[in-house]
Amino acid sequence: MKRLTIIAITLFFSSSLIAQNYENDNVKQTVVDFFDAFHKQDTIKLKAMAKDNINMQSISVNHEGKTRLDENDYSSFVKNIASIPNDKTFEEKILGFDIKIDGNMANAWTPYEFWFDGNFSHCGTNSFQLIKQEKTWKIIYLVDTRRKKCLF
Repeated sequence: MKRLTIIAITLFFSSSLIAQNYENDNVKQTVVDFFDAFHKQDTIKLKAMAKDNINMQSISVNHEGKTRLDENDYSSFVKNIASIPNDKTFEEKILGFDIKIDGNMANAWTPYEFWFDGNFSHCGTNSFQLIKQEKTWKIIYLVDTRRKKCLF
């Protein structure tokens, strides 16, 4: 009997771990798909990945050393991405993923470097907040930091 109990507990925790890893992979894939659409300037896909017209924020330090908070709505972001001329190249290189999930809420923390026309522009970290609705993860909030010198 004791052996069956141990087997049942092991199976329970194993299935929980598998489910958690599956959701981590789904959240990560949502972020990967976001950047794929971003780099391809695919506005239809970008719009579909976010819940309504979400708020976006960027935290940086100005020339006087003061912290600034810039705000933008998602529609403006999508329009700005679409307006980048075809002769310009841009890439946000994701350097890692730290994903936390609680039920239908997730956070993806992604350090990055941003390159424009082959030149380093800035670096920082993105913090994606996501909601799972009808088996799909959608972005509900996005904030990033921006620096000229990387800390990682």
